[in-house]
Amino acid sequence: MKRVDLWPQLLACRQIDQVERQLAVALGLDPERETSAGLVTCDQDDSLYVALDHATKFANVEVKFAQSFYAGSKHASGPYSGEILGILAGADPDEVAEGVLALRDALKQVRFQTFEGPPDAHPAFLAHVISETGRYLAPQAGIAPGQPMAYLIAPPLEAHVAVDLALKAAPVKLAKWIPPPSETNFAGAFLTGELHHLEAARDAFAAGVEDVAARPLAAARRPDRERR
Repeated sequence: MKRVDLWPQLLACRQIDQVERQLAVALGLDPERETSAGLVTCDQDDSLYVALDHATKFANVEVKFAQSFYAGSKHASGPYSGEILGILAGADPDEVAEGVLALRDALKQVRFQTFEGPPDAHPAFLAHVISETGRYLAPQAGIAPGQPMAYLIAPPLEAHVAVDLALKAAPVKLAKWIPPPSETNFAGAFLTGELHHLEAARDAFAAGVEDVAARPLAAARRPDRERR
């Protein structure tokens, strides 16, 4: 099946150079050190999580908030809401601006995919390897910043089948299992290991999603052995 790229769209992007102190505290910012914030929304939550992590590698900023919205971007609360809000914060407005720019560039490299056919006929999935993690995702995967990880996401059944294949394809570690339902009703995993092994696992994951899309009822058959 031919794959089709589904590129993320940055829907809104604003910067508050000096966050009001009461709001900073409410947002979990250190009002003495994290006085500036960049706020972004996107129509793909997982792509933005990767992009937020990317920002921490290029600027002195931290991810202070990143949360998916329920039901996904097709059921967003407004035209610029998408399916996630991310907040970067730092002491210097220029550093925050640099982080947001790096985030924007990262969204040109990470995307969901689906398969050729009528709209919504096939599942969308993300199978992405981060060659060097930043300070945001590395702790979630239990690794040090700079180490690689695979970020794998698909609808629930597809994710179970495809993650199983990914783990069998290479000597990689299941660092984090994301059970269904996520806020957007997906599931998936973070895998860690050597870069070339993660790439092999990623490819196996994508092939697993494709197999479910091509044969969704493959197990609905009579067993070879008759039941007694």
